[in-house]
Amino acid sequence: MPFKHPLLQVTAVVLIVLLSALLNLGRSKAVPQSICTSYDHPNPLAVMFPNNATGVLNATLVIIPISLDVARRLIPPQYRILEGAYRHLLPEFPQGMYPVLVQAAHDHDIQLRAYGITLDDFSRVGFEFPFLDLLGDGYSSFRWAPAQLISATNTIAVEGSKAYGTIVSPAEYEPLCDAYHALANGATYFKGSSLTSSDFVELEMAQLPRSVLNPYPLELFRNITNQPTFANATTCDNMIRMFHTSMSVGEFAPVSVRGRVRAKTFPFEGAQKEWSNVYGVQVATPFVENNYLDCQSMQGYDGSGGPEGSLSAI
Repeated sequence: MPFKHPLLQVTAVVLIVLLSALLNLGRSKAVPQSICTSYDHPNPLAVMFPNNATGVLNATLVIIPISLDVARRLIPPQYRILEGAYRHLLPEFPQGMYPVLVQAAHDHDIQLRAYGITLDDFSRVGFEFPFLDLLGDGYSSFRWAPAQLISATNTIAVEGSKAYGTIVSPAEYEPLCDAYHALANGATYFKGSSLTSSDFVELEMAQLPRSVLNPYPLELFRNITNQPTFANATTCDNMIRMFHTSMSVGEFAPVSVRGRVRAKTFPFEGAQKEWSNVYGVQVATPFVENNYLDCQSMQGYDGSGGPEGSLSAI
């Protein structure tokens, strides 16, 4: 799998080193990483890709269908929605509707191995808008991620996201060190709450019975999460999520879920919103990341997340 941006990777490394100074200055106010015990798997890619940022992302990914009219009001008007692209993956998706992604995730064991840099774990959550024609070419799909709630204890993650133009709220999380925790009723729970506003995102999801089919195939989530991401479009993030490794097979295979999402955060303005009976998946994936790229360089990019069976020994 090629990674074609070594100079930009170095630029990202320099930025991270500078941000490390901010983290060290604020560490006395942070919750020490040592109090956390995560159940996430260790990063299997750091040795294979030492010059890239690598890590593990354990996430709940949920699709919220909204009307195309609402989507066009929320998404900046210069970015056309590539409806044909998502209908190719979801031919039965309701007419006049658009799939918003909620990503509630825990970033774990992040490394830039060649530079001896590691980052503390952190959590993040936000609404993301895929299948957008950022470049105006009519076919390259990009994902707009305008706002995130990010663990306040990780200054590097907060400032690194802001560098894309993202609206970032330093937040506290339940659970503190994992992607979700189990409730007494068997469901899983995840909540991020801003420390600087009333914004929050909360998910309560239950595993689907075998008799119920998830309307969204894993390929949809693989496609969306591998689309280049942007906020204000000055630069783009290229996170390559690998869905076909030993981290997501057997007892660790993706779990189809259904439940509810409650939120009060950008770009859904006003009072809190709630979406019930929404479907998604819970899955852990290793990733390789190229930061702060020229968005034009991602034209035609097909973020496959690795071919079927690739890196199966990881």
